[in-house]
Amino acid sequence: MTIPNEIPITPELIAEHGLTEDEYRHILEIIGREPTFTELGIFSAMWNEHCSYKSSKKWLRTLPTKAPWVIQGPGENAGVVDIGDGQAVVFKMESHNHPSYIEPYQGATTGVGGILRDVFTMGARPIAALNALRFGSPEHPKTRHLVSGVVAGIAGYGNCFGVPTVAGEVNFHTRYDGNILVNAMAVGLADADRIFYSKAEGVGLPVVYLGAKTGRDGMGGATMASAEFSDDAEQKRPTVQVGDPFTEKCLMEACMELYENDCVIAIQDMGAAGLTCSAVEMGAKGNLGIELDLDRVPQREAGMSAYEMMLSESQERMLMVLKPEKRELAESIFRKWDLDFAIVGRTTDDLRFRIIHHRDEVADLPIKELGDEAPEYDRPWVEPEPPAPLRPEDVPEPEDYGAALLKMISCPDMCDKRWIWEQYDYLVQANTAQIPGGDAAVIRVHENGKAIAVTCDVTPRYVEADPFEGGKQAVAECWRNLSAVGAQPLAVTDNLNFGNPEKPEIMGQFVMAIKGIGEACRKLDFPVVSGNVSLYNETNGRAILPTPTIGGVGVMPDWRRMATISFKAQGDVILLIGGHGTQLGQSIYLREVLGREEGAPPPVDLEREKRHGDFVREGIRGGLFTAVHDISDGGLALALADMAIASGIGCTIDMLPPGPAHIPLFAEDQARYVVTCTPENAERIIALADTAQVPAMRIGEVTGTTLRLADVADIPVSDLKTAWQHWLPEYMEGEL
Repeated sequence: MTIPNEIPITPELIAEHGLTEDEYRHILEIIGREPTFTELGIFSAMWNEHCSYKSSKKWLRTLPTKAPWVIQGPGENAGVVDIGDGQAVVFKMESHNHPSYIEPYQGATTGVGGILRDVFTMGARPIAALNALRFGSPEHPKTRHLVSGVVAGIAGYGNCFGVPTVAGEVNFHTRYDGNILVNAMAVGLADADRIFYSKAEGVGLPVVYLGAKTGRDGMGGATMASAEFSDDAEQKRPTVQVGDPFTEKCLMEACMELYENDCVIAIQDMGAAGLTCSAVEMGAKGNLGIELDLDRVPQREAGMSAYEMMLSESQERMLMVLKPEKRELAESIFRKWDLDFAIVGRTTDDLRFRIIHHRDEVADLPIKELGDEAPEYDRPWVEPEPPAPLRPEDVPEPEDYGAALLKMISCPDMCDKRWIWEQYDYLVQANTAQIPGGDAAVIRVHENGKAIAVTCDVTPRYVEADPFEGGKQAVAECWRNLSAVGAQPLAVTDNLNFGNPEKPEIMGQFVMAIKGIGEACRKLDFPVVSGNVSLYNETNGRAILPTPTIGGVGVMPDWRRMATISFKAQGDVILLIGGHGTQLGQSIYLREVLGREEGAPPPVDLEREKRHGDFVREGIRGGLFTAVHDISDGGLALALADMAIASGIGCTIDMLPPGPAHIPLFAEDQARYVVTCTPENAERIIALADTAQVPAMRIGEVTGTTLRLADVADIPVSDLKTAWQHWLPEYMEGEL
């Protein structure tokens, strides 16, 4: 059969679609003829990096993905874990980096919308949103504009949709100047026995289009996200999608009614590559063909071509295989919510993907080759050479410890991010038990007091220095933050942000980070159940810092027993769990006070991490601690400052090891916590820790209104708070 071709296929057109010469030759082998323009677009969408994971699949398969509590691992819209009482948590993280740099408000807002759809497509009602944001140097002329637009976009969508945005992180570094990162995570709650999947089943069944109409926004978005930026990034503005949170709210409620009325065989979000990807994935997973009639697709613009409809990434849309006997009920539900409902195709038994437009067949392709058999590359890679450890004696003391601490706590990475998170509605749904600002957010999920904790973490400067240890550390810190509020860590989602994988040194970063993540997840029994890979994060050949963000979920039996970071009472004893640190390589102190970014990051001993975290978690549940905070960026001194600021109460640290004080105060060794307890519990805790082979020692007392660090610093808590709070608001007002 010959399908008439509306546009000649030229080498230039092939290159514009992000396909290599070898990939195009493979297309010719698969279909035995020249593709139509529409077919070329379909292959381009399905075989780009964003949809096919062609550079990363080999390594993603090495990650641990199973555990007794895992209901669904990678391969679906989101991961699912059992939390008992017939409930399951559904969650995933995805990137919207390139669109957010081009058009920060819409890029961020549609990133949030897309990840929320991934969760409620599985049958879960979203209960929390998180985000991990990386911006360029504050001095860069675009940074303030990008921060403002991205934060407004996240707030605009999440607040209108009605999901609390409860946790996240924000960093600034010049390596993100031309390529910011916007990683959005969503968490939902579902009945464990009512999870909905995207695998189509049954022949001759109706394929239904749900939600908003199709327009020309987002054209080629997935392909654009799989390419490096250059100076013409602004010209790609038409490829950024446009979001409508009110429509999405209606779409979710309509889908929930479909689930309750048993209308759905399979359902898939129209995300990257829109109608193409959703239809192909549903058919390929079920070993079925799909036939679509584009004349039936609801359109909001006149004269759209088949190519435009297949590659549009208009938001708030779903594709469903419907139980035929439920058609009238399903349609009435969507009409009630003022949403489009259109039968646009059917399932077939021939494993073909057919597209009809104006009664002409404009595409006829083998569906398995599009979905399951996209190219897979084993990219050449070079293992990075880790830097030598930085000897403590090579790192001088500060001239003024107080000034050093104030400088660290007020720097862009460590300062108060309240200006950001107060724009988010973090209390909507009335289940937020711990708000932003602690180690992890806590969300109530059951009337018996059960709750989940959520967080996301990575330290890009560690990953840059040593991807293997940095990958381990990202998982370990996520696990530690969940443990620090009293939650049992269950599983993670990841968002792996790297540069161009065709460069062996970048691919080496990716491979070694995956190896580190995999080792940590195995040792900590913390499987990866979903995630996203974002590659080609480069501008004019300059890559971002490697940033494998780890989002974690844990469960706690009773939120009323959760720990917080704030000191509770004068006279409480301060204990250090995990011992004093010695590692200053890649530390905040080294960078902010001494202006040096060098040395190896602190190594991660996963056995210690697990043993110490288990001890702290059990102590929280046993009511032994009055406050808990993990030690990470900035070391012991910054952890204590956080606790003092959160409470307005001071402390005195009178037990530091012999030698220069800056080493134990600012070292960033892992597997460590600061905890407080009543005086009568202190010896008991130390004895229990000794039995558990966990280092625990008294280092001071909660007292007064100043942060007193031995005999080297004595800073009023009010001064700490002022320094901590001022930078971001003043920067955003243009005062800095």
